[in-house]
Amino acid sequence: MPYVRIEITDGATYEQKLQLYKETTEMLMRILNKKPEYTFVVIEEVENKNWGHMGTSVHEIRMAQAAGVPVPAMGQKADVKKPAAKKASKTSAVPEKASLKRGPTRKA
Repeated sequence: MPYVRIEITDGATYEQKLQLYKETTEMLMRILNKKPEYTFVVIEEVENKNWGHMGTSVHEIRMAQAAGVPVPAMGQKADVKKPAAKKASKTSAVPEKASLKRGPTRKA
């Protein structure tokens, strides 16, 4: 009775998981001649902050890759610069009324 446990970081869709169940079961049938009715496949999703690789977390690696910066060294955070917050303007948020040009006055 095969029991296969697959651990992945979070992010797989339900359709992808279904494909893993199907193809893992088919592989065991093809290679080891195991019956699908006795085959169990379990997928464990681990939050990427809880998965370490190359001495740092997968979360930090993905952050660095998304920002296009080097992968952080062991035990370090990704050197991702957050966009600077916009400074509050000294002028009012409400635009000033435009001054109206008045033409020559006419006497009636």
